[in-house]
Amino acid sequence: MENFSIEKFDELFNAILKLESVEDCRKFFEDVCTIKELEDITQRLEVAKLLKSKKNYQEISKLTGASTATISRVNKCLNYGKGGYNIVLGEKKDN
Repeated sequence: MENFSIEKFDELFNAILKLESVEDCRKFFEDVCTIKELEDITQRLEVAKLLKSKKNYQEISKLTGASTATISRVNKCLNYGKGGYNIVLGEKKDN
C-alpha cells in the first residue's frame, strides 16, 4: 500500500459516486471485489446496525457470525471513526 496515494483512493471514490442504482453498484462491486470481500463488508454493516440497536457482542456474534474482534473494530469505528457508518446508517456524526 505504500505506493498508493490519496489521489488513487479518490479515483475509486469518484468512480463509486458515478453509480446510479443498486444494480450499478452490484455490477461494479462484483467486478472489483471477491464474494468473500463483499460478505465481509456486508457483515460489518450488519454489525454496525446491531451495535446501534444496543445488541451485545454475544448476540451480534450469534446473529451475524462475526468474531468479537470484528465487532470490536466496528464498535471502535462507530465511536471514534470518521462517521462513515453513521452516514450510511442515516445518522450524521460531526468529526
